Amino acid sequence: MHAALQLIQRRHRLQAAQPGAAGAPATAPAAMFSAVPGRTALVLDSPHSGTTYPGDFRAAIDLPTLRRAEDTHVEKLYAFAPALGVAWVEAHFPRIYLDANRDTAEVDASMFEAGFDTAWTEPVTTDPVVLQKVRLGKGLIWKFTDEGVPIYDRLLSVAEARARIDRCWRPYHAAVARAIDAAHARHGYSIHINCHSMPAVAASHATLHPGLHHADFVIGDRDGSTASPALSQAICAFLRERGYSVDYNHPYKGVELVRRYGHPAAHRHSIQVEINRKLYMDERTLAIEPAGFARLQGDLRAMVEWLLATDPRQ
Repeated sequence: MHAALQLIQRRHRLQAAQPGAAGAPATAPAAMFSAVPGRTALVLDSPHSGTTYPGDFRAAIDLPTLRRAEDTHVEKLYAFAPALGVAWVEAHFPRIYLDANRDTAEVDASMFEAGFDTAWTEPVTTDPVVLQKVRLGKGLIWKFTDEGVPIYDRLLSVAEARARIDRCWRPYHAAVARAIDAAHARHGYSIHINCHSMPAVAASHATLHPGLHHADFVIGDRDGSTASPALSQAICAFLRERGYSVDYNHPYKGVELVRRYGHPAAHRHSIQVEINRKLYMDERTLAIEPAGFARLQGDLRAMVEWLLATDPRQ
């Protein structure tokens, strides 16, 4: 069976169980990510589209509220990619349980039981820019929803935080790193697209720009530090030619996955691509809008095919 079809079937089985929401039953542990090897220089990953809510989540809010944090349907938008030889890595755990696009140092000590300072032996960030997002409740383990609703009615233990890191963060990052290393070894360069979606309007606790009306796309390379600015700007131009509004490095520059794996001087390019959800879905019901989805997916396929023919060294 083709690897892409196996992934789709597996995803459907995983989405059948949602044990982590308030009042939901516990189920057996599920696989926390999927990875399809590639044969090209291109790697795509989707860290925030997961819909499998682990039984140890024990959130205080219901599933519909939790699901508003998902980059819903992003994995479906790029479902064509493995058949083109593109490496694909996809998280099944939800970002509101653990955010794979954050460093493990981005923790909020106020979320934990007494004794955190002695029990937590890993680094804790002191970077003032990073701490802005942690204080919004958007660190490695979220404290608030995008609308500012508390996610827990309890304090977490250090042991459960470590378990989430070991079960979700470490294997996900290892899979992304392997895919990029393999692509680079095959071709002498790699292009990593970190796939996301964003609401049409930023909520109060979502970003540092609440109320901002987003463009159709935001392309981020952390101000040219994770990819060639020429490549990033070429992606912006490609999308604009197809009628989309595109912002570059504002309000989203890219976070941990592009920061960690992007090294343009070594021909390792990592770029974050944010897509406005209004283009392809109803943000209230989470239902796909078929016409918008079809048009967008066709344009994303064209973008991926163009990237497959692009060598940033030239």
